[in-house]
Amino acid sequence: MNITMKETEKMDVDNEIRRHNSFTSPGTRRAPVSKRAGRERCHSYHAQVFNSFDSSDKKISIANPNPKMSFRVVRSSKFRHVYGQALKREQCYDNIRVSKSSWDSTFCAVNPKFLAIIVESAGGGAFIVLPHNKVGRIPADHPLVGGHKGPVLDIAWCPHNDNVIASGSEDCVVKVWQIPDGGISRTLTEPVVDLVYHQRRVGLVLWHPTAQNVLLTAGSDNQIAIWNVGTGEVLLSLDCHPDLIYSACWNWTGSKLLTTCRDKKIRIIDPRKGEVEAEAIAHEGSKASRAIFLKHGLVFTTGFSRMSERQYTLRTPDALGEPIVTVEIDTSNGVMFPLYDPDTNLIYLCGKGDSVIRYFEVTPEPPFVHYINTFQTPDPQRGIGMMPKRGCDVATCEIAKFYRLNNSGLCQVVSMTVPRKSELFQEDLYPDTLSDEASLTADEWLAGEDAEPCTMSLKGGYVSGRAQQLTVNKRSNALATGKDREKEREKDKDRSPTPAQKRDDSQAGTPASATPPPAVTAAIEKQLSDLVEEIRKLKSVIVKQENRIRALEAAAKAAILSPPPPEPSPLPEHNHDTPVPETMAPDEV
Repeated sequence: MNITMKETEKMDVDNEIRRHNSFTSPGTRRAPVSKRAGRERCHSYHAQVFNSFDSSDKKISIANPNPKMSFRVVRSSKFRHVYGQALKREQCYDNIRVSKSSWDSTFCAVNPKFLAIIVESAGGGAFIVLPHNKVGRIPADHPLVGGHKGPVLDIAWCPHNDNVIASGSEDCVVKVWQIPDGGISRTLTEPVVDLVYHQRRVGLVLWHPTAQNVLLTAGSDNQIAIWNVGTGEVLLSLDCHPDLIYSACWNWTGSKLLTTCRDKKIRIIDPRKGEVEAEAIAHEGSKASRAIFLKHGLVFTTGFSRMSERQYTLRTPDALGEPIVTVEIDTSNGVMFPLYDPDTNLIYLCGKGDSVIRYFEVTPEPPFVHYINTFQTPDPQRGIGMMPKRGCDVATCEIAKFYRLNNSGLCQVVSMTVPRKSELFQEDLYPDTLSDEASLTADEWLAGEDAEPCTMSLKGGYVSGRAQQLTVNKRSNALATGKDREKEREKDKDRSPTPAQKRDDSQAGTPASATPPPAVTAAIEKQLSDLVEEIRKLKSVIVKQENRIRALEAAAKAAILSPPPPEPSPLPEHNHDTPVPETMAPDEV
């Protein structure tokens, strides 16, 4: 039986589309029209292959085809067969009172050491921190991290220190916490530092990908603040949004900032200059939208159309207003959170209230965003967190791990795996990934330097290091005495340098702490000496008063503790009616 090449390729394309339809349409049930339209658009470029052939093509035999005339229609990708598998209930986390706040947040943050979940708490806001080995049913009286006066809205682990987490709350304060190895044994209420700047609730916290101790916060006052957590001060403040800020994302090197706003626009901002480089309408819908930077500079957004249909787009920074790809997914009303893996170029779409996780692959060939598969569960998800690649199991070819929060209080662990027969390390699945080291210091980044993130190899697996203590050093005061300045210098010497500082020290040949201080004029030196002398006098007066108060307290304490004086003995009673003689003879009794 002989058929034309045109008919052969058409049959292959039809089989490929039918295979993808079966992922989200089990049995005889068909997917909604909007889903089918999105998948057919993703596969539309295949149809151009057989349409380009001329009707006068030579006929080939299926029994004995010509090898030179063979053509592969199915797209070649090592992630075509990625599948998700939920762990057993005893390997998950149960009995967690997930926050019921209506704020559009993931309510979950994960790193290779801990799992953090925002929970309901009476008398303020709190979140729970669990080590990964503490699985099963969580006791109701488990210690919490609860120092906020209002509900916690967002949390984020520091990418350069697995023991440090930041939290934003409705009390307008951002707190940075230090979690000890092994978790907390009692409720933690004292943060390492409080960051106070915003006038309204803080709903977004985001760490810088390359600079150490640089944290971005955004509040309902339409302000963005960029902090140096190491000193507790605001480095930059951005006031370029007319309405509520929905999301923010750094690019690969941390030099640009991408934001979405309630005014339906996405903006690319240079944070150090405070200038908006590009802006455009993202989605026509009035509901919340999200946007992320991809590794090579493209922009991926999720949002709603004018008819309230959920959609995603792919754009270039040079033409934000003209999306390359626009695909409508469904008509659900939950906000979609795009979770991006830069090592594999996979994007996972997780919607609030959905029971599925869709994942796509971004490639250079059209249609650029390729649908792969859908992971389905019976329960809707309230929040979700994604494990960094450092925490994935390379022995089982695990490329992603998710922590889904259900309304029933279960945190379900979902593992995404690429099936491989070999048990050796798969270098094509695990290129060098982001490490836990910073490339720059906060001052270097603020001065205008940019650097690629530090990477590491996962060959042999990743082992978490010991806890690094976060130290907050306020800027040195000009009124400090010589002894105080010496103490600050000793602290600077003891502080472990970052890779960027080590690189600078090796190039310069001398440590950074040996840099001479700037010259001080004689007038300023005299003023400082006078102020120091006055402070010394005040200190002496304070010491005298403290000694006097201590003496008075000691006297009062001694008076309280000393035994009372003995009571006088009572006089003997006598009868007043019997007259008492004034004088008695010596022999009278």
